[in-house]
Formats: sequence, C-alpha cells, structure tokens
Amino acid sequence: MVEIFLKTLPFFALIALGYQACRTGFFTAEAAAYLTKFVFYFALSAMLFRFSANLSVAEVFDWWFVAAYLWGCFVVYLIATAVALIRRIGIEQAAVEAQCAVIGNTGFLGVPMLVVLMGPDAAGPVLMVLALDLIVFSSLIVILITGSRDGRMSLGVLKTVGLGLVKNPMIVSITLGLAWSGTGWAVPGPVNEFLAILGAAATPGALFAIGASLAGKSAERVSVAGWLTFCKLVLHPAAVAFAALLLFPVPIFDAAVMIAAASLPVAGNVYILAQHYGVAPQRVSASILISTALSIVTVSLIIAWVSGLAGIVPGG
Repeated sequence: MVEIFLKTLPFFALIALGYQACRTGFFTAEAAAYLTKFVFYFALSAMLFRFSANLSVAEVFDWWFVAAYLWGCFVVYLIATAVALIRRIGIEQAAVEAQCAVIGNTGFLGVPMLVVLMGPDAAGPVLMVLALDLIVFSSLIVILITGSRDGRMSLGVLKTVGLGLVKNPMIVSITLGLAWSGTGWAVPGPVNEFLAILGAAATPGALFAIGASLAGKSAERVSVAGWLTFCKLVLHPAAVAFAALLLFPVPIFDAAVMIAAASLPVAGNVYILAQHYGVAPQRVSASILISTALSIVTVSLIIAWVSGLAGIVPGG
C-alpha cells in the first residue's frame, strides 16, 4: 500500500501545485481557464487519438465490460437518485447528485495516471470507461434536466445531446483514432512524434488544471457533498467490482482497470453542466473538492487492491 501511495503521490502533488498556484493568485483564474482549454482541445485530444489509433475496436469494446460497468454505475445512480428524492428535492437536482455519484475524473486524471501506473494495456479499458461516461451519462443528465423543465421529451433535447457529443473533443479524438486504426495503416512517423510530444503535455497540464480549478471551489453543503463523495469513492468502485468480478465474465486485468477508474473523484465536467443549467453548482463544487482530497488515500488503496488481484506491478 505504501509503495502504491508513493507512486500516486506525484500525480496528486501536481494537483496540489495547481491549487496552490491559483489560490495564491500567482496563476489567475483566466490563466487556469486557458490552460484547461489547451489540455482539453489539444494535449489530451492528441493523447487519446494516439492511444486509440494504436488499438483495434475489439481491444476497446467488449459487451461484458460494458454490461459490468453500466450495471455498477446504474446501481449507484439509482441509490443516489432515491436518496435525493427521499429528501424531497426535484428531478433536476437529483440528476445532478446522481451524476456526482458515478462520474469520475477519467479524462483529466484517469487516463494519464492509470496508463502510467497500470501499464499501456490499461489504455483500452480506460478509454472504454471514458466513452461510456461521456456518451451514456452526459447524455442522460441533459435529457433528465431538459425533459423535466419541458415536461416532455422533444427532438430539441435529442439535438442538444447529439451536438454535445459531436463537439466533445475527447469523443471526437477517440472516434477518429479508432477509425484510423480500422484502416490498418500505421500512424506516419512524424505525425506519431508530433502526437507524442503534444500528448506528453496532457499529464502535467491536466493535473495542474484540476488543482487550479479546485482553488475557486468551496465546501458548502458539506453533509450532502460528503454523502456524494461516499457514493463516488466507495459505493461506485464497490458496485463496479461486484459486477466485474462476480456477475459478468470480464477479464481480470480489464476488471482491475475498470474498478480503478470507478474509484476516481467527481469529475469537473459535472460542475460545468450544473453551472450551465443553474442546478446545485455549489453542491457539485463541494463534492469535487472533498472527493479529490480524500481520493489521495482511497484511490491508492483501490489501485493496490486491484493490482494484487490482477498481478499488476504498478509503474512497472
């Protein structure tokens, strides 16, 4: 456990560095926003394209993997929704809280960290988790919020969902990479080097950007945020582990990566959606802040556990 903690510590140290730089005013909020934009549209997209271009669809997509991950997610999603409705809050807020309970920071934290710690073979399972989060759950929250406000499902809602997916550079880069892989052509040397250099900026840039974004967040509604943090850091990986290890025939290495990805803290894009729709942004902000702080310990514990199950030598 100590060894795993020491290997994950540099990743969280980069988050802390970004947090401190922005908290002290050395790095302005505007600078943090532009850094995030650079990582999102350029560095991380280059990394994702390069990973997916060197994989086949068969290596990324597996029905049992999809079934196990979605089973674990929806169990926790329904628990969080039920608790929210028992507290007599509306569908919109319940949808946001459920999103906090199951959507981890796979893009900015999971992809860079898990591929380094669990090896290059982790790229396929991590990309699958990221794609499911973006396609299924990012669509679901938009459908629930807009449908609740309009009182019905309309073509306009589906159009909003479709445009959101098409405009998301992570979805686009994964899709284009797999399409390139499907041609059977190798990525040309200079292009591959360009992608490698640009993609190398994704890990430090993304982690620094996470920290910088946390500097502007506050821990309001701590009791609710604490419950959502428990859902994300404990219930979510537990439910996914139950599904991947006991219910569905998922290969042990893929299951280990899936569980590790499920253990990640609440994703920043949940806050973006909450702020955009004006639904409980402070609650989401607190959940991101608390879950990220506690994940320094919980993520290390879970990676140590699944690495032992799958015989992975972290960072080896």
